[in-house]
Amino acid sequence: MQNINTSEPPLPKTTDPIIELKGISKKFGESVILDDVDLKLYRGEALAIIGPSGTGKSTILRIIAGLLAPDAGEIYVEGNLRSGLIEDGNDPIGIGMVFQQAALFDSLTVEENVGFSLFQHSRLKKSHIKELVKQKLEMVGLGDAGSRYPAELSGGMRKRVSFARAIMSNPNNPKDASEVLLYDEPTAGLDPIASTVIEDLIRQLQCVHGVCSTYAIVTHQDSTIRRTADRIIFLYQGKVQWEGTQNDTQTTDHPLIKQFMSGSVEGPIHIIG
Repeated sequence: MQNINTSEPPLPKTTDPIIELKGISKKFGESVILDDVDLKLYRGEALAIIGPSGTGKSTILRIIAGLLAPDAGEIYVEGNLRSGLIEDGNDPIGIGMVFQQAALFDSLTVEENVGFSLFQHSRLKKSHIKELVKQKLEMVGLGDAGSRYPAELSGGMRKRVSFARAIMSNPNNPKDASEVLLYDEPTAGLDPIASTVIEDLIRQLQCVHGVCSTYAIVTHQDSTIRRTADRIIFLYQGKVQWEGTQNDTQTTDHPLIKQFMSGSVEGPIHIIG
């Protein structure tokens, strides 16, 4: 797989956000997960959402994806107020999501997993779908893995299959393509080498293939933050506590960022467990 220079400058951003959250709040039971959160994602940027476990990072991704409704607040997509969930089909852009666990169907082959939506819901010929699947698998470095089952793959390979599935679209329906990708802990549980492969792939899809030039990523892993993020927001106690660039994390005196990036047990972040 091609090695990506992650030190390259980010792609230019547009002035207006492609996705904007305003005053988003969410509770589960008596627990306040998100508390009046504002967030902007610009076209062409890579946004990392970081912070301690249990602070609502994955919840934000699910709200952006339209898989979960907030209790309060508004979501704008290309300046238009979204109402309802993704199943209501009212977003002007495609939003794909790569889950922390690859969430593949164990009983289906890699080819069947990647092409699942097209096999089930399109009128494309099976031979055409297989060609499209092959193209996407080649993008993620797994061109020869179509006949294998998830149990035959390593953790990193399963993650790459989930990437291929997330970028699969119907060529007869351009609106079906994912313009924005959301990654939920894509390198969790992987060894350092496998993590580097995934990190390079995330940038490769953005910078080389241009499949989805915009993404938001939730991660705890230092290397993933460094290699995949242009802009970073820090979420803690349900609120965005800090925002900055990659370089800012190294120079800021903000106590939350200093503690988080150093991994210190001493500081304002309360240790859970």
